[in-house]
Amino acid sequence: MAHLRREPELIELLKHTPYDGSTRPFTIALKPLDLREWIEPDETLAAYLDEKQRLYAAIPGKVFLAQDATDGAQRELLDLLVSHLLEHYPDIYRREDTLIHIEGCPCPVETGDAAAPLRAASLLVPEDLILMRRHEDGWRLVAGALCFPSSWSLEEKFGRTLQDIHIPVPDFGPGTRTASLIDRIFDNLPADQPVQRFNWSLQAGGELYMPFSQRQLVQRASRRPSKFSRDDEIAAQAFIRVERQTLRKLPRSGDIVFTIRIHLDPLSLLAKHSEGGRLAASFADQIEALAPAQLEYKGLAADRDRLVTILRAIRNRA
Repeated sequence: MAHLRREPELIELLKHTPYDGSTRPFTIALKPLDLREWIEPDETLAAYLDEKQRLYAAIPGKVFLAQDATDGAQRELLDLLVSHLLEHYPDIYRREDTLIHIEGCPCPVETGDAAAPLRAASLLVPEDLILMRRHEDGWRLVAGALCFPSSWSLEEKFGRTLQDIHIPVPDFGPGTRTASLIDRIFDNLPADQPVQRFNWSLQAGGELYMPFSQRQLVQRASRRPSKFSRDDEIAAQAFIRVERQTLRKLPRSGDIVFTIRIHLDPLSLLAKHSEGGRLAASFADQIEALAPAQLEYKGLAADRDRLVTILRAIRNRA
């Protein structure tokens, strides 16, 4: 699979750093979101959209699924998203009848008679888009445009409840206090007050498409493979994968749109950043504090000690 290539001159700032101590791993940690900041197009937009187009052509059934009864909610989301982008990013998005032109992208997006409005919406933004709908037994994933999964599979999670979706996540599965709290948050989310949270992981290389099945997660936990064969590979190949997740309730349908924005930052950038020493120290603290099940879920069980040593070295050099 192709991966995102970011030119050195574009790698100037770490946009989000949930590993700096502001967010504790494996907590809900939701915060109010200013609607103006719902979507995050930046200098990587064209690269993300190119990769989405490639994935839709190569593996369409793995990156887009939708129940028939969701057409209305998909259209509601597309219309809401178009209005938002035209209002807040007029230098990037331009409407021509039912076409939306995107700065730096050769192909406009047809929004008028799109057969799959959610898919069309996903081709406007770097975010992945998931629709959740309330059923008698809880909130279910009823539609998804998921090109950049972080160790999960849309095919496996499609149609399942929130609690079932979170089965692999330590302390988030069915019957846990966290699972019940998440259900209540979804039930009570106001349409005019979206929320956001952040998550992080570490990966070898700059791949955006990182699916993992439940079977693969179990195998990884039992085998505890290293992502890096040598210490110098960690410095050269490790990327911090930051997920910015938002929840927004659609006012007409009542469905909730879950957006996932992936930011990939080379771990080596910490050594060059003005706050790199402080960030590296906080990152090391978070990794060191992870419980065994949490380390296994993030695929860091084999590499924890080496990662902590490297991050401490970055702190000492700052």
